[in-house]
Amino acid sequence: MLPAQIAAVRPLSRDQMAARAAADIPEGWYVNLGIGIPTLIANHVPQGREVIFQSENGLLGFGPAPEADKIDPFVINAGKQHVTLLKGAALLHQADSFAMIRGRHLDLCVLGAFQVAVNGDIANWATSNNDAAPAVGGAMDLALGARRVWVMMEHTTKDGAPRLVEACTYPLTAIGVVSRVYTNFAVMNVIPGGFRLVEIVEGLTLHELQKVTAAPILA
Repeated sequence: MLPAQIAAVRPLSRDQMAARAAADIPEGWYVNLGIGIPTLIANHVPQGREVIFQSENGLLGFGPAPEADKIDPFVINAGKQHVTLLKGAALLHQADSFAMIRGRHLDLCVLGAFQVAVNGDIANWATSNNDAAPAVGGAMDLALGARRVWVMMEHTTKDGAPRLVEACTYPLTAIGVVSRVYTNFAVMNVIPGGFRLVEIVEGLTLHELQKVTAAPILA
């Protein structure tokens, strides 16, 4: 359960989180969007800014989700969601797509996560050793191959447990790779000694945010 003061605050919606992250992506960056909340970022790129989105299944240069009457059933991202192709887009073999990732040609990957540790560790593929997920999938390649890794996730679990922690208790995807975290409560950079607060939702204090964060927050 969230403390009463925090429960009364209006957190960012998932689309608002995506728009906030999209605003921080510079012109011309090559970006992979992980399954889940990060895929919404493609719908919120500021008008006039070119960001080249890449998907592990072989898309380069895709855009926002299509309107319901303009869906092409053959154009999907790695999360099996329908997307659009922008002018100049390319279709690649999956091996070429992963060569881009492993060759460190991506400026950024934005991943969802179950937990992020204060040292930048990320756990995003399983919640226990007995989890139903068969394997880590492409997340490990992305976490290690992209030049930068940001995370987008809810600040707490449905039960109110912190997702930002001193050390991950779930199986790790990668060690020390996360540099920024976007949640429904705040934006924080990962720096030595704690999470550096960049932005906080209206009506929430740093003291209250710390109550739902299991690692130091530095103002």
